[in-house]
Amino acid sequence: MAASAGDPTADGFKLLEHICSRFHLVTKQLRNRHDDRESLIVRDEYDVQDLLHALLKIHFDDIRPEEWTPSYAGASSRVDFLLKEEQIIVEVKKTRESLKARHIGEQLIVDIARYRAHPDCKKLICFVYDPEGWVNNPWGLESDLNRKDNDFEVRVLIVPKGH
Repeated sequence: MAASAGDPTADGFKLLEHICSRFHLVTKQLRNRHDDRESLIVRDEYDVQDLLHALLKIHFDDIRPEEWTPSYAGASSRVDFLLKEEQIIVEVKKTRESLKARHIGEQLIVDIARYRAHPDCKKLICFVYDPEGWVNNPWGLESDLNRKDNDFEVRVLIVPKGH
């Protein structure tokens, strides 16, 4: 994706927000296939990552899945997607009965601190796919974790909302 003249991450960040905000509509469409064909169902976090990766390929050239992060608090991990040119990391979560708001929040707090130390990350999108509505107050969780500093921005998107 071509960088804009001002902030090279701005356009990519907005585009990612748009893709994530419409993700549930895509999954619903894939469940209702033509001529009773086999449906494509998003069952777990790997399915979310695979579908999101395919959608990202429409708009971004350099997508690096499973990129290692620098060590933080004695451990390192892998990001779900690094958009190196845009300096954006995408972290993907899918809620389930054992991974509700409290655990999601705890995991994202650790992820945010870890990815802030990544040399190629100026912006972080934490995409939480919640098709069953396990997060009772998605707006509150987003508000608690969203932040924008001089050198780092975090946007948590919980989709869909309003179950």
